Amino acid sequence: MVKLIALYKQPEDKEAFDEHYKNVHTPITEKIPGLKKMEVTKIVGAPGGRESKYYLLCEMYYEDHDALKAAMKTDESKASGKDLMSFAGNLVTMMIGEEVE
Repeated sequence: MVKLIALYKQPEDKEAFDEHYKNVHTPITEKIPGLKKMEVTKIVGAPGGRESKYYLLCEMYYEDHDALKAAMKTDESKASGKDLMSFAGNLVTMMIGEEVE
């Protein structure tokens, strides 16, 4: 499995971020063809009880690199990317990972 990973820094307005992420961005993203599973993790802290500079981690699973590449070319993926840039473009870092067995 291949993952498209989105790592978000702490937003200034967490309530507005959460509202948009849950009610607008997630439904758009879940429509992307080829998406097998989407896992969202809220970061609650860093070791030693410190606050993390990160707020949220989203892992979007695809069968393989070809499936991910095909998904990124779809209208649904473009809509997700456009929405992402509108509310979190300055907060997000995107990366691609492979599960290790």
